[in-house]
Amino acid sequence: MTKTGGGRALPVTAALLTGTVALYMALVAFGNITDYGTNQQFVRHVLAMDTTFKDDDLMWRAIESRTLQDIAYIAIIAWETLAALVLITATALYGKGLRSMNLTRARRASTAGLLMTMLLFGAGFIAIGGEWFSMWQSENWNGLDAALRVFVLSGVVLLVVHLPGAVKDTER
Repeated sequence: MTKTGGGRALPVTAALLTGTVALYMALVAFGNITDYGTNQQFVRHVLAMDTTFKDDDLMWRAIESRTLQDIAYIAIIAWETLAALVLITATALYGKGLRSMNLTRARRASTAGLLMTMLLFGAGFIAIGGEWFSMWQSENWNGLDAALRVFVLSGVVLLVVHLPGAVKDTER
């Protein structure tokens, strides 16, 4: 890759997209910390399954303990915060590495942060919240559309980060 022109387009794109997800995750974590109660209620309702169809075959899954609900919510916030910090670090590493086109560390950090985000929104919200706790049944506490958007966005960015040419061939 050359140090000028088109050889930087893909790495710059990867950096900007990583930065976009970093900003999103930082805002999500910040919002959950500063407006703790709003999404705390969301998590409580999803885990309690109190707005689902009340199917006896599923209701045994409900977690009604407020302590366990709050522990789950704090774990979510901690995971969001850590993912945001990893993605912010990745973005900074891209900024530093673009001069020399040494982007291996940036790609690794970006991959870790994006996978953390995809695990939270895919496994956590879509699979566990959506299916295990039947969030899809709730008219008021259904976050599946939002979770899918973040999961897809993060997946697309992960693909861009790993496109051929995103780092020098010698870095792979």
